[in-house]
Amino acid sequence: MPRVDLHIHTTFSDGTFTPEEIIDYAVKKNIKALAITDHDNFDGVSEAVFHGKKYNIEVINGIEMSTDFFNKEIHIVGLFIDIKNKQLNSELNGLKEKRKKRNCLAIEKLRKLNINITYNELEEISSNKIITRAHFAKILMRKGYINSVKECFDKYMGEGQAAYVKREVISPEETISLINNAGGIAILAHPLLYNLIDDELNEMILHLKSIGLKGIECIYSTHTEENTKYLIALAKKYNLKISGGSDFHGENRPNLDLGTGYGDLYVPYEVLENLKEK
Repeated sequence: MPRVDLHIHTTFSDGTFTPEEIIDYAVKKNIKALAITDHDNFDGVSEAVFHGKKYNIEVINGIEMSTDFFNKEIHIVGLFIDIKNKQLNSELNGLKEKRKKRNCLAIEKLRKLNINITYNELEEISSNKIITRAHFAKILMRKGYINSVKECFDKYMGEGQAAYVKREVISPEETISLINNAGGIAILAHPLLYNLIDDELNEMILHLKSIGLKGIECIYSTHTEENTKYLIALAKKYNLKISGGSDFHGENRPNLDLGTGYGDLYVPYEVLENLKEK
């Protein structure tokens, strides 16, 4: 059965594959449709659409945005978005400035730990695209401070660590409204990664639905079959659409492969067809 992948990152955020390389890899993985969902930008979408047409691969305009729910950072994936929407693009430009401020603060914290990197180095390694903590990790590895991306997060830049700087985000209401008003569908990304108990997760989903959430990412790389069934039941309970994707990042998350869920699970094309009904 044809498969899809509705959660993919490229070199335009914290992935290591260019949009063209994503398409080439999707051909090998027999993926019929995919969504480019880089953090806070659409810059890789047009390139993916262009190359996707060569192989008859459908490319969905997507994005992943961060917000919070009672001081816990959560991620919302937007699918089928008008990437030229002026209101959304204006907000994304503001988020870029906030991200730059956050990165500069992280550099200062690292310097206090006698770890010296510069903003220019970050711009160079990111090819002047969105700078993420994965880019910090690459520089730290290159300079011999750490041996892996995981070590960067565990020792320095993960939440609660010495060089961590909390991301400035917009509210869930604003995030979902921006996505919906741009013609998109707002999807709660990887719900089980937030480590909420059942009642908390239900409360969050119910609240997000009340402000315009349209679906839940039920099929995900680290979700077991039991996890997936649980989330599908939640989606049905709240009359929300089912979505799914790998959250592929290339070498930055080598344990997550394109087009795959946990074990033999994957996202069937019918998931995309059902989302289109929204």
